[in-house]
Amino acid sequence: MPTVSRTFTVDASPEVVVPYLADFSNAEQWDPGTERCTRSDAGPVKVGSSWHNTSKIAGVSTELTYTLEEMSGTRVVLVGRNDTATSTETIEITPSGAGSSITYTNEIDFQGIAKVANPLAKVVFEKVGNDVEKQLTDVLNGLAREA
Repeated sequence: MPTVSRTFTVDASPEVVVPYLADFSNAEQWDPGTERCTRSDAGPVKVGSSWHNTSKIAGVSTELTYTLEEMSGTRVVLVGRNDTATSTETIEITPSGAGSSITYTNEIDFQGIAKVANPLAKVVFEKVGNDVEKQLTDVLNGLAREA
């Protein structure tokens, strides 16, 4: 199971970061692989909220249904599922000065024949992890400037 993790700091406070990341429709702004991410339900974002996500990574398009599995003042867990994979994105947020320290971890569990992709996927997702860290840092620092 490929796992990618990055820890970095941003200028935005946890009070800004947590609700922003919990609303997974924002992935269009911070996840370079996400082409489209639309909310499947209505109302306030809460545990159980879901999104339909279309991503393209290394030239391969995929669609997953993401569910907000956990949300607290320091942690957001989103799980995306389809017939071939489960992607668990765990984001831990702690205060760091006036901003936040973020640990972003993505675990991908391939099912069935898709498991043969594990070795190659690790290499691809390491690159994606670098891209996510850069883009997420830029977006969250922009939110801090707007606040």
